[in-house]
Amino acid sequence: MADRSTRRRVGIGDVAARAGVSHATVSRVMNGNTTVNSAIAARVQAAAAELKYKPNPVGRSLALGKTETIGIVVPDLSNPTFQSILRDVSIAAARDGYRVLIADSSEVSSEEAILAGEARRRCDGVVLCAPRMSQDDLEELAPTLHPLVLINRTTEHSSTPSLVVDYGHGIQQLGAHLVELGHRRIAYLTGPERSASNVQRLRGLEKFVQDYPEVELQFIPGGNTYDAGNEASDAVASCGATGILVFNDVAAMGLLHGLSERGIRVPEDLSITGYDDMPFARYTMPGLTTAAVPITQLGSLAWRRMREHIKQADAESPTDHFEPHLEIRGSTAPPKA
Repeated sequence: MADRSTRRRVGIGDVAARAGVSHATVSRVMNGNTTVNSAIAARVQAAAAELKYKPNPVGRSLALGKTETIGIVVPDLSNPTFQSILRDVSIAAARDGYRVLIADSSEVSSEEAILAGEARRRCDGVVLCAPRMSQDDLEELAPTLHPLVLINRTTEHSSTPSLVVDYGHGIQQLGAHLVELGHRRIAYLTGPERSASNVQRLRGLEKFVQDYPEVELQFIPGGNTYDAGNEASDAVASCGATGILVFNDVAAMGLLHGLSERGIRVPEDLSITGYDDMPFARYTMPGLTTAAVPITQLGSLAWRRMREHIKQADAESPTDHFEPHLEIRGSTAPPKA
């Protein structure tokens, strides 16, 4: 008996011979071409089933001119917010028979263009999720990636749809919440310097201090990771502020841990807010007051915009806006008298 490993793979020629048709006819039937006579198509499908023929996915992709895969580039795959967006894009794409190729730039902006270009060569389109590259680089890159969908960035390129969260408005809501509780000395633990959403938060805080001139606002260098929040604990503890706005929930959780180790109680000694409302935010001790971003909507809509542009190159390219909403939990309270 011949070893299974030496058995010849059933090919398109075998199916053509069994069905009594040309190679081209088999290819058209296997690729779903509806112009083939229904009786002939049925004969081809029956022959393929008898021979247990499985189309070569690479060959099929070449024949169809598409891979039925999209690429997503994120700056930090360890961030649960990006994980949630990826999950929802993947679920939505899978319903339409598409798969997702993921690339993580590890917060290195110079890697984003390389990864995006590689993904586009292998996929039918690219989603850039919160890219860290400069606006000039983004404007130069965008036309080469079409179809492209941007999350939390915009471009002047007319064929690029964007999904944008109003991070400035969210940080203003959080600041106003602290003021309503009685806080007048507030600090912002900043995010990554190249983060466009951090820039939006900073602009939002400019408006915030105009609305509340009695507030003393200071800035403490931070980041977007657990370690960054934890390492900022000493600076936060000694800054004199009674309310701390943190760039995101991840860094806020790191800060909560660092403050606890130093015997500083939240919210009795310091009020802390996060941003994003990632799945774990409600389960911290205490639960984290935060600005909730509609992550599920971002993921599903990103796929819908991508699908529109895959099917129709000149589809509309709107900029969809999302507003965070306040989630008040136990990490904020009035300052000590």
